[in-house]
Amino acid sequence: MSVLTVDDLSFELKPSTRRRTLQITVDRSGELVLSAPPDVEEERLREFVLEKRFWIYTKLAEKDRLQKAVPTKSYVDGEGFPYLGRSYRLRLVDEQDAALKLLNGRFMLRRDSVDTARGHLIQWYSARAKVWLWDKVQDYVARMEVQPVGLKVQDLGYRWGSCGKGDWLYFHWKTILLPPRIAEYVVVHELAHLHQPHHTPDFWQRVERALPDFERRKIWLAEHGMDVEGI
Repeated sequence: MSVLTVDDLSFELKPSTRRRTLQITVDRSGELVLSAPPDVEEERLREFVLEKRFWIYTKLAEKDRLQKAVPTKSYVDGEGFPYLGRSYRLRLVDEQDAALKLLNGRFMLRRDSVDTARGHLIQWYSARAKVWLWDKVQDYVARMEVQPVGLKVQDLGYRWGSCGKGDWLYFHWKTILLPPRIAEYVVVHELAHLHQPHHTPDFWQRVERALPDFERRKIWLAEHGMDVEGI
């Protein structure tokens, strides 16, 4: 038994005379296994890992999300809440005209709204996400030759976005919690789906033409996207 290490990923190598192709699996504990014919050179193994890197990080993130208890926020003074990649501290106030505001670098929450704070945050995030994401869509419609009908922000479970019938775009409200350059990648990803519903080579070429460094952004999302869970 041997081990192959590529950057921060380590694989248990499983040579098999019955295999004709390379295969990566992520077992229940998160261990990585690379199965290959016995005569494949190490250089080719490394190339294959790099080709599948995004898929690997995505699978590891999914397993982390399922296995780890996501810490939930407490709506108390000093708790931090993300917005476009930055953390803003919460301050409880006795009086203000809205249940929740972002003012002078702090989220201001009225004390009588603490019990319903999560709902107010989701509503606040969703409203900002709709405006920010739509503005970002407009930055790319011409160069990507698309014209979406509109945009909706809602809870999409584990998906960041989707492209629906009639050229509608859908985004998870948590997209607005990500750093701007990562949220921008989510936008471009969904715009590319207006041309191609599946992740074909043509799809990724369209993404790359719009965002030449898209791969770094999607890897960051796969590795760190779950950091905004627990709101």
